[in-house]
Amino acid sequence: FFLLIENAFCIFSRPKKYFAGEIVLITGSANGIGRQVALKLAPLGVTLVLWDIDDEGNKETSKLAQQNGANRVFVYHCDCSSREDVYEQADKVRKEVGDVTILINNAGILIGKKFCELTDEDFEKTMRINFFSQVWTCKAFLPAMVACNRGHLVSTASGAGLLGLYRASDYCASKSAIIGMMEAINSELYHEGKNGIKTTIICPYFISTRLSKGFKSARPCLFPVYDPEYAASRIVDAIKKEKFYLIMPPAVYLLGLKIFVPRKAVQLLESYIKFPESMEEAFGR
Repeated sequence: FFLLIENAFCIFSRPKKYFAGEIVLITGSANGIGRQVALKLAPLGVTLVLWDIDDEGNKETSKLAQQNGANRVFVYHCDCSSREDVYEQADKVRKEVGDVTILINNAGILIGKKFCELTDEDFEKTMRINFFSQVWTCKAFLPAMVACNRGHLVSTASGAGLLGLYRASDYCASKSAIIGMMEAINSELYHEGKNGIKTTIICPYFISTRLSKGFKSARPCLFPVYDPEYAASRIVDAIKKEKFYLIMPPAVYLLGLKIFVPRKAVQLLESYIKFPESMEEAFGR
C-alpha cells in the first residue's frame, strides 16, 4: 500500500537533480555500499571525498572511481568513531576541497551478539560508529549547507531501525537513533525555511557486504539479501529523486507497521522468515 502511494507520487515528481559540481563525502568508502556508491557517482561530474580507516581499501576505491570517470577524488584516513578525528578531518576537507554539499553517512558495524553477551564496550562502539559518527559529521558539515540553503544529508539507517531484531539490540538501537535524529533535523530545516537542504534516510534489509558476515535470508522472495552494486544504484537514484525514505525491499514496510499490529503478530512474522535462525547461522558461531 505504502509502496503504491510512493510510486504514484514519483510519477509526478520534479525532474531528477544534477550532480555536476557537487562535493560528495562518503564515510565507510573502502568497500561494500560506500565503494559502490562512489563508483556510481564517479561519472556524474562530482568531487568525491572518501573517508575510511582502511587506507588500502580506500585507495582502491579512489583508483576505481577515477577509472569510472571521476576527475577529482580526495582520500582521507578518518576514524568515524572518534569525535576529534571527525572534526579534524572535516577541517582539512573544508580547507583542501571546499564545503561538502552532499554528505553520505555510510560507515557502520554489526557485532551480532545477544543483549546479555554484549559488553559495555561493544554497545558503546556500536553507538559511536553507527550513530554518533553521523551526529558529528552532520554538526561538521550542516552549518555550511544552512548558510547557503543548499545541500543533501544522506543517512544509512536500516530496516532494523524500525523493529527490534534478534541478536541486534545495539545495532537496532543505533539505527533507530539515526532515524529519529534525521526526522528531527528535517523538521527543523522545514520550519526554519531551509527547504534547499534535502534529507534521505536509507532503510535496507541485509546487503551482502562484510558487515553481514554471510547472512542468508530464509525467505529470499520476501526479504532478499541485495548485492551492494544494486543497493548503491537504488541509493543514488533516491538521492537524484530527493526521496525522504528509501526502504528496500518493499516487504520492509511491514516492519514499520508494528505499532498497528499485536507484538505476537510481529514475532510470528520473524518466525516465518526464520530471522533468528539466519542470525544464529551468521553470527552465532
